[in-house]
Amino acid sequence: MTPELLTTLLITGGGLIALAVFFTFVPVGLWISSFAAGVHVSIFTLIGMRLRRVIPSKIVNPLIKAVKAGIELNTNQLESHFLAGGNVDRVVNALIAAHRANIELSFERAAAIDLAGRNVLEAVQMSVNPKVIETPFIAGVAMDGIEVKAKARITVRANIDRLVGGAGEETIIARVGEGVVSTIGSQNNHKHVLENPDMISRTVLTKGLDSGTAFEILSIDIADIDIGKNIGAVLQTDQAEADKKIAQAKAEERRAMAIAREQEMKSSVEEMRAKVVGAEAEVPLAMAEALRNGKLGVMDYVNYLNVQADTEMRKAIGAPVNSESDNE
Repeated sequence: MTPELLTTLLITGGGLIALAVFFTFVPVGLWISSFAAGVHVSIFTLIGMRLRRVIPSKIVNPLIKAVKAGIELNTNQLESHFLAGGNVDRVVNALIAAHRANIELSFERAAAIDLAGRNVLEAVQMSVNPKVIETPFIAGVAMDGIEVKAKARITVRANIDRLVGGAGEETIIARVGEGVVSTIGSQNNHKHVLENPDMISRTVLTKGLDSGTAFEILSIDIADIDIGKNIGAVLQTDQAEADKKIAQAKAEERRAMAIAREQEMKSSVEEMRAKVVGAEAEVPLAMAEALRNGKLGVMDYVNYLNVQADTEMRKAIGAPVNSESDNE
């Protein structure tokens, strides 16, 4: 291989490599597409995007869609939103949808909603096509003690002005549940609720439950209503059972006190008997002392023994007859 041919091949290879690097770094195809679409984005702007680590297709393609839809945007707005971590394509789609539906929505507000973590495109679609939120069964107790369960369907529309900082669906469901419970609880009879379920929706709807939320409540409809437990009877039964247990406890306490008092009385009786036995034991000693001192004569002592023997005999005669002796 001659030196001239080798030089030509090296130059050609280097040129091809340089062209590949150039077309890789400079999105010429994207520049041609934007030029054909009537969106004037200079090649230096695309190179600047590469240097700022911005994907040009993430900026140019949404810009083409916006310009074709008649929305005035520029690359600086889209780049700043992309660098802030936002979804440029979703924001542009939301602007186009709002423009088609005659909903006033600026790029700054749409970008703020997107950066706040909300789906701005879904919010615009919900503004056009309201969403129905179905609550679980909500139980309330009327004044007569009967539990009433109601399920509500809430039709809401997104409020674009309150999407940033506004409460979500969970707050709407909680507020409607609170309104249903309070409405049922204010009725004297559960039959009134069953006869007029629309009374619940009318009462709840007038309370302004969508205040401070990202939605506007259009209607609240009672989808289903049912009877639950007789809470009043259950509470009365529980109260009666509790009273019964209290009475049993008090009776057991009185019984224990009576048993303790009985034992105390038995102890007192035994104590008195011991005193009597002790007193009887002193009688012979006193008689012996009297005999020694001459205060009691021998005949007096004999008469005492006769009286004592006579008393024992009378006790034996008056004692009940044993059944065994009768059989004998």
